[in-house]
Amino acid sequence: TRRRQEQRMPARGVQSGPTKPGSAVLVWFRRDLRLADNPALRWAARSGLAVLPVYILDESACEEPEDFATRWWLHGSLDSLASSLAKKGSRLTLRRGRAERVLPALVRETRAAAVAWNRRYEPQLHETDSEISTLCAAQGCSVKEFNAGALVEPWDVNSLSGKPYHVFTAFWRQCRKRCFAAPLGPPRVMPPPSSWPASDALPSWKLRSGAPEFAAGLATAWRPGESAAGARLSGFIDQALAAYAQARNYPGSAGTSRLSPHLRFGEIGPRQVVAALTNADSGAASDAFLRQLMWREFCRHLLFHNPQLRAQNLRTPFDRMPWRKNAEDLHCWGHGTTGYPLVDAGMRELKSTGWMHNRARMVVASFLTKHLLTDWRAGAAWFKRYLVDADTANNCAGWQWTAGTGVDAAPYFRVFNPVLQSRRYDPRGIYLRKWIPELTGLPDAHIHAPWMAPASVAQRAGLVLGKDYPLPVVDHLFARKRALEAYASHVRNPPEASPG
Repeated sequence: TRRRQEQRMPARGVQSGPTKPGSAVLVWFRRDLRLADNPALRWAARSGLAVLPVYILDESACEEPEDFATRWWLHGSLDSLASSLAKKGSRLTLRRGRAERVLPALVRETRAAAVAWNRRYEPQLHETDSEISTLCAAQGCSVKEFNAGALVEPWDVNSLSGKPYHVFTAFWRQCRKRCFAAPLGPPRVMPPPSSWPASDALPSWKLRSGAPEFAAGLATAWRPGESAAGARLSGFIDQALAAYAQARNYPGSAGTSRLSPHLRFGEIGPRQVVAALTNADSGAASDAFLRQLMWREFCRHLLFHNPQLRAQNLRTPFDRMPWRKNAEDLHCWGHGTTGYPLVDAGMRELKSTGWMHNRARMVVASFLTKHLLTDWRAGAAWFKRYLVDADTANNCAGWQWTAGTGVDAAPYFRVFNPVLQSRRYDPRGIYLRKWIPELTGLPDAHIHAPWMAPASVAQRAGLVLGKDYPLPVVDHLFARKRALEAYASHVRNPPEASPG
């Protein structure tokens, strides 16, 4: 296949010494901020041409605008990448502006003979890449594209009817039969040019300006970069993989990999993760983790074939849904003051660390869309602002799955009960006490629903409900009934159009 041909491209002679005009190749880094398993970089290093690594900060409409959490991470990731390249005798050139202008200009400036990049799959960015490829070709510069970030590219897998998948289980069954290519090692040598193009200084981009308290939490919780990604994967394989299938559901335990931001920025590639799982040979545990990795692939598949996923209901009957626009409710939800401990713990974890446990993500998303009847797009925008692993495909597909507006078997009548979820998946209140310290004194039996605790219990815990911790913003049974009635009357049985 083309993918395997790209990855198995034979090494060519490496040129040393000063380069001649037209004897350089630009390697455009995007969502692949690593040296290992980077086929575009590997090809460039073996091409016999001088290698010019470049990253372009594109904040225009053609790129997905970065929010603070991802900008903070990007700074660390680029700093790490620049350091890794320097150890190889290379440099990372930084430029800012619209990519379709900056890259062709850099081609002219460096008189590059070729540009190599790894593909992006968001529809808008995919189209931009096609436009840039045409612009480069017009200058006599060839473009080499590779796959670095997908186990299955969106056009590689279809249902038996030849159409894109809309159900994850069927997609998973098809993909798990495949043999994925082995990851590539980092290039041994990257021939430098005779002179380096001018580069912006990373601090001048001010990617970490603002929100000092949030930044402090991110710095405590995370270390961006390829080496950190590799260490996290190794630690997960050694310490948590064996129990992953069950432990992943419990937010109070260290049962997940926390690889999502590293994957989002391409500091580690999915083929590297699969290879590590295969080497671990943990059977059902590895299979369970691979399934979660394939959910990420499925979301990309959905967005590629359904560009409207990012902003529109995939199930158009939900366009009639009477979403409430209550700013106070959204504020309480976003700042972790709904009065439901599991919801509040998840939202506080997010604002403190830029990440949230997956079980909590499902519960808080269900609470916003079902209990508060708030449009899923408001939740997706909040997540995009605060998540270090914010990814358009994962974010929008996940929110639409929970709201029932998207694909897959996610019935509208499924309403997570945050109290039952808390008792089931955090029975000892470990997660709740970590993120809601005002509830620390409550016994396990009452911490999941503080408003139901006897007055004497709350008093012994030093807790004054409504003051130290809020009362619920809405009653669960009332909210569930309201949501089901709204879904049934406006989605399943839409009102008839008024005459005239």
